[in-house]
Order: sequence, then C-alpha cells, then structure tokens
Amino acid sequence: MAGVDPSTRKRVLKVIFVSLLLDLISFTFILPLFPKLLEFYRNSEVGPDSQSTLLARILGGLNAYKSAFAKPIDSRYDIVLLGGALGSLFSLLQAIASPIIGHLSDKYGRRAALLASMAGNILSVLLWVMAVDFRTFLASRIVGGLSEGNVQLATAIATDISDENSRGSTMALIGACFSIAFTFGPALGAYLSSIATVAANPFATAAGVSLSLIVIETVYLYFSLPETLPNKTEKQATKTAAKPPAAVTRTNSHFLLNLVHFSFLLFFSGMEFSLPFMTYDLFQYDSAQNGRLLGYVGLVASILQGGVTRRLPPLLTVQIGVSACLVAFVLLGRITSVGSLYLAATCLATTSATVVSGLNTLSSFEASEAERGGKLGVLRSWGQLGRGLGPVLFTSVYWWAGREVAYAAGAAGILGVTLLVFAGLKSPPGSVKKSGKAEKKEL
Repeated sequence: MAGVDPSTRKRVLKVIFVSLLLDLISFTFILPLFPKLLEFYRNSEVGPDSQSTLLARILGGLNAYKSAFAKPIDSRYDIVLLGGALGSLFSLLQAIASPIIGHLSDKYGRRAALLASMAGNILSVLLWVMAVDFRTFLASRIVGGLSEGNVQLATAIATDISDENSRGSTMALIGACFSIAFTFGPALGAYLSSIATVAANPFATAAGVSLSLIVIETVYLYFSLPETLPNKTEKQATKTAAKPPAAVTRTNSHFLLNLVHFSFLLFFSGMEFSLPFMTYDLFQYDSAQNGRLLGYVGLVASILQGGVTRRLPPLLTVQIGVSACLVAFVLLGRITSVGSLYLAATCLATTSATVVSGLNTLSSFEASEAERGGKLGVLRSWGQLGRGLGPVLFTSVYWWAGREVAYAAGAAGILGVTLLVFAGLKSPPGSVKKSGKAEKKEL
C-alpha cells in the first residue's frame, strides 16, 4: 500500500511493535510455569473423589497413551505430557479461530477485530487469575485459544502500511518481537511465580501481572491505533472516484504456501517439544538448564531478525531457515556433547528467525487488499494445525523407536519441505529490494 505517508507508517509500526511485545511477554509468562502449575492442580485434587475429576481423567488417558509404548516412560514426564496436550489444544483452537478472525478483519477493519480479540484475551487471563481449580484453568486456555488474534492482525496491519520493498523488513520486526519476548518473558514469569499473594492460587501474581500487561495493551491500542484496512481508510479519506483495487498476479499459490507452513511446523514443533526429553536423557538437564538453552535460542534469533533477516528477500529467508532446520535435525540425531547441542540450537535460532516471517511476507504478496486478513489467517491456521499435531506424532516416534530414528524421520520430513521450498516457491515481483531505501530504521 503506497498511500501511507512515512510519518503515519512510523507511528503505526511503533504501536504494533509495542502492543505485540506486551502481548507476547504476557503470553510467555505461563510457559515455564506449566509443570509446577499442573502439579499444583493435581496435588490440590487429592481426596476421596480425586479419581473422578477432569484432571484425573485426562491424566488417566495420558497414562494409557504412555503404556502403549514398549519403551518405559518415566512418570516425571506425566506433567510434561499434560502441558504438551494443553499446548496442542491451544494450537488446534487457533487453527479454527484464525481464519475467522482474519475474515472479520477484512470486513469490519483491523482495529475493530484486534480490540475484540483483546477483549477475549482479557477474559482468558482473568480466568487464569481466578483459577483455583483445573477446570477454570482449562477454560482460560480454551478462551485464549479461540480469541488470540494479535499476531496475525499485527501481520495484516504491517502489510497494510508497507510497500513491496519494505514489507520483508516489517515482517522481520514482528519476528523480533517474538524473539525478545521468548528471551525475557519466561524468566520474568518464573520470577513472578515465586511471589505468593493468594494462597488458593500461588500463580496469581504472575497471572495478575499478565492481566495488567494485556489491559495496558488494550488501552494503548484503543487510543493509539488508527484503522489501516485500505478499503476503510480510503472511504474515510476521500469521496472522489476511486480506482478498483489492482489485480494480484499470483506467483505462488496459497495452497503451496499453506502446505509448506503446515509441513514445516509439523516437524519443527515436534522437535521443539522433544528437546527437554532429549536433553534429560543425554545430559540430565534440569528445567533451569533447559531454560538457558531456550534463552540462547531466543537471543540469537532476535539478533538475526534485527540485523540480518529484515534485510533479506522473503524467499531467501525461508530457504535459509529450512536448510538450517535440516542441519539441526541431523545434528540432534547424532549429538554426544553439550557443544554440539548448542551448535544445533544455533541452527534452530536461525530457523526461528526466518521461516515463519518469510512465509507471512510471501503470502502477503499473493493477496489483494480486500482479502489479506483472511489469507494470512488461513496461513496461520494451517501452521497452528501443524503445531498442534507435531508434538504428539514426533514424541510417539521418539518413544517407540528412539532418538536416532525420530530425528532421522524428522530430517527426512524437513528435507521434503526444503525441496518443496527450493523447487516450488518463487520470488514475487517487488519482493527483492532494488535499492537501499528500505534499509532505513523502522522505528
């Protein structure tokens, strides 16, 4: 969209950067708390009726799943598996909600859709604050999965205000928010969980701060974010005869982009979820050591997104990312030392910094202004479906056949994705920068 003046573009970029950072930091608070949080609910339900509770029935189902494998699975993983199941539930709900949120943003505007999504987020975190039992906590995750739309709408807004030359760097800015939040958010959440304020819910402090961040974000968006949907802004700006929207010449089909996104996250998310099991089996890592490993991944990814990814054409970023992911899978199937583990983690950081933001950018080039929110929502939906299924499928192979077979199978899958990216995807016209103008700072 070329009609956005530089000052408006800079102001909107600042708004989406700040709001997305607040949203993702709040979102990541809960990630390191899952084990202790679920242990708390399990222990609090001990009693004569404990076997009939919702949590007991879910744990019973997970134990039946575990017993299907010949390789014994330590009971210490019960809570990890439950946390993974909740994570998969959240992703599958996002797969349902994302296209709906995207289409609503195309019809009613980005601002209205984002504020409605934030109302759902507030309700979700409020339920977490009040969650003295597992049922309430589960309800908070369901509401959150169905209402979270900040990421995809921030992507749509960034596309609305960017021209072809600056779109890739704008998407990388959104990716940098992820890396920054995942570097600092979990550590802050773990610290806040050590501050007890409510006996009935020892995690109320972390939940309360998370709620405060979401409320602040919502108020900030209400007063600072203008409408960016081109159809809406053009109607508000002028009543003169408007030209019909320019037709989009498709370079890559949305089917192919969605397939790449689904396939990539199917394997990548499974490998991500298996890391704590693998590091414990090989190096007896505890949660603190795993936290440092993930913090390293987030730090490297944020550096790459801020200094490298934003300057590269989107297709090249995807190609680099899937290639790095393939190397990571091969390394993880063979590592014997901590040094090689961190080498694989560097490859994972490269993947995190490139693939999803590159695919979002490519998808935005293939959508007209009137359908962009919906197309990006469908892309995210397929990715979330892969993220929901990947952990279950990958860990099943891991426990059934062992680490080497699991990572070899994952490497074969990512090799297929890599071939699909290199042979099937092409650079849309305008996606390769012709000058240094787009190298200006976004904020």
